[in-house]
Amino acid sequence: MDTKKSMRVLFGILVISAWVLGSVIQAGAESLNFKFYTYATKTEKFLIDDVEEHIVMYQLRGTFYVFENGEVATASVVATGDFIKLSGPFMNYNTIKFADGSTIIIKSQGTMGGSFTSAEFTSEIIKGTGRFARSKGTLTAKIKYLPLEKGEAGPKGIGEGTLNYTLPSK
Repeated sequence: MDTKKSMRVLFGILVISAWVLGSVIQAGAESLNFKFYTYATKTEKFLIDDVEEHIVMYQLRGTFYVFENGEVATASVVATGDFIKLSGPFMNYNTIKFADGSTIIIKSQGTMGGSFTSAEFTSEIIKGTGRFARSKGTLTAKIKYLPLEKGEAGPKGIGEGTLNYTLPSK
């Protein structure tokens, strides 16, 4: 009799423990470091006559990512900037496309260094699809731009960063 009661109590504790632990466990946070190369495909600049060398810029860019886990991805970027003497704030939307068809769309804000030589930015994931569906997270990166060559729509750049994200529990 005591054995049956002990078994029922033990079974009850196991069921309650599994329920509590199962409801608390979520997919852990992931961090992926990466390197990237970016290039302009189209640039439109508009002169603002309030101060010297004030431009508002619209730009389309392509990007190629190489992640530390060996995965690669491409991206299309739509960027805007408000620059005085080639320095100032910018904002962009970046759609990162992985080989399996999954995507991450991020919104970035940052500051361009003088003469388009460097930039730093932080980004927020605003949408994911495929294996990144309903993901949340951030991306931080630094970039150095190469000198603009004749005929280019904008400077090429190389950089590195980190993608931090969490996936919702299943």
